[in-house]
Amino acid sequence: MKTSEATRKLAKVGCYFVEHGKEHDCWYSPVTQKRFRVPRHGSQELATGTKRSIEKLAGVKL
Repeated sequence: MKTSEATRKLAKVGCYFVEHGKEHDCWYSPVTQKRFRVPRHGSQELATGTKRSIEKLAGVKL
């Protein structure tokens, strides 16, 4: 899954962008009430471990 697809799906389930970092964006999940980082590399594939980590912190299945 590409990073751009992941951010679209996160926004669709209610997660929202908080702030820009140097190479990552900070997002917030109302489901888990946690902040998490998403790499800002839109056309690149997410690594499997990174995807799992985002899913766990966001409380959603990408």
